[in-house]
Amino acid sequence: MLRRRRFVVAGPELDDRHLRRVLTQMRPSHQLHGLGASAGRPPWEPVAELLHATGRDWDRRVHRISVLAPALPTMVVDRWITDRPKDPDALVVKAYAKVARADGAHRSAARDVYDDCVRAAEAGPEDPTPWLAMLDLMYACGSPSRAVVPVWTEAVNRHPWNRTAYHRLLRHLSPRGHGTLAEMLDFARHSAARAPHGSPIAVLPIAARAELVAHREGSRSPTAVGAAAHWNQPEAAAEIDTALTKWFHVEAPPHAEVLADLNLLAFALTRAHRTAEAAPVFRRIGRHMTSHPWDLVRDPGGAFLYWQDRARC
Repeated sequence: MLRRRRFVVAGPELDDRHLRRVLTQMRPSHQLHGLGASAGRPPWEPVAELLHATGRDWDRRVHRISVLAPALPTMVVDRWITDRPKDPDALVVKAYAKVARADGAHRSAARDVYDDCVRAAEAGPEDPTPWLAMLDLMYACGSPSRAVVPVWTEAVNRHPWNRTAYHRLLRHLSPRGHGTLAEMLDFARHSAARAPHGSPIAVLPIAARAELVAHREGSRSPTAVGAAAHWNQPEAAAEIDTALTKWFHVEAPPHAEVLADLNLLAFALTRAHRTAEAAPVFRRIGRHMTSHPWDLVRDPGGAFLYWQDRARC
């Protein structure tokens, strides 16, 4: 009898079922046919309720807004701003939505989006989210690191060790972004060394190594040959050990993007052929595969299921 393959889930909302429900309600087809809200109910209300319930969980707020805003129909965002022009949630969602559509080549339009980010920051002075929207805009515009770091600092001053903030700056410092390998690796290693026990920033060097491999394999230089060997270097082993001891084996409340970090850790362990240590990581992941970093191999879904089976043996 053929064994039934396990279903693999991958989506930007990860395992946030409340976010998934609101995303479904906000689909353009639902809005068009009046399925997204009850009669007489503003179409933006499900989003407002979700963000209100999120409260000051900045980590989850950033995740939910960064996923929701680009997916919202423009009419929903416009209606929300019209109905509640000074609402901090409406302003930051508008800023994030416009950042997602921003074209860094059009400086005047980018300046307007930047002004939206500033207005959102002024409306919610304790919220790191508008500053992270600004970071995304600066990435699209190719801003230099010296201009980006002060904006990143504003975000982490409001929420130290915010996972999204560190991953956004890592992306900017990546050679696939607007930085160099040395800048990216130094930032990741220094951040992980300083991060408190239980912080997902301990996984940041693994994210940097995945970026390194993606950069090398995406290039046509001789260094592209054997890029996968980067996972077997002594530095990689130390990075995996740090992620295991400072984060995975520490009891801490799960953060909003824990599945992304679990997939990074599982991928690194399989690349380093540390299958036994990968077993408890795969148990935590369950059926939730994220597209990255498995997209670094030829058959992401097949590789995920293969190594998950190996780890369970």
